[in-house]
Amino acid sequence: MSAWVEMMTDNRAAGAIWAMVAACLLPFVMTMVAKLAGGFRPSDNAYPREFLSRTSGMAARANAAQQNSFETLPIFLVAVVVAMLFFVPQGVINKLAWLYVLIRIGYCAAYVSNFALFRSILWLLSMACPAMLFYLAIRISG
Repeated sequence: MSAWVEMMTDNRAAGAIWAMVAACLLPFVMTMVAKLAGGFRPSDNAYPREFLSRTSGMAARANAAQQNSFETLPIFLVAVVVAMLFFVPQGVINKLAWLYVLIRIGYCAAYVSNFALFRSILWLLSMACPAMLFYLAIRISG
């Protein structure tokens, strides 16, 4: 566990890059949850989007969490890269990048569990992370 904490808090770019990888994988994890919860069968693989559009309950919420994760991902990825390009301190970038990932995991769990208000709060908090990275880059740039 200490290796994870070190990666989240050290001053090397690898920490933020690993956070970017984790954020990129999260939508695919949610897709698997949606398919498992919806009773996905190998024959459904011919039209997986059609299958997911017919799901309800937990499966539909997991699919919606997957879609929202893809929607917010470009903002996060660009914010991390911009912060690096403008020399925001790497330790700050790493902390905000991993905070985004951890909040997004909580967001997905809240979505799947149907905690709508908590989910919305977590969405707002997750989007505050890339916003802060952009803000810090703007402040440093002049």
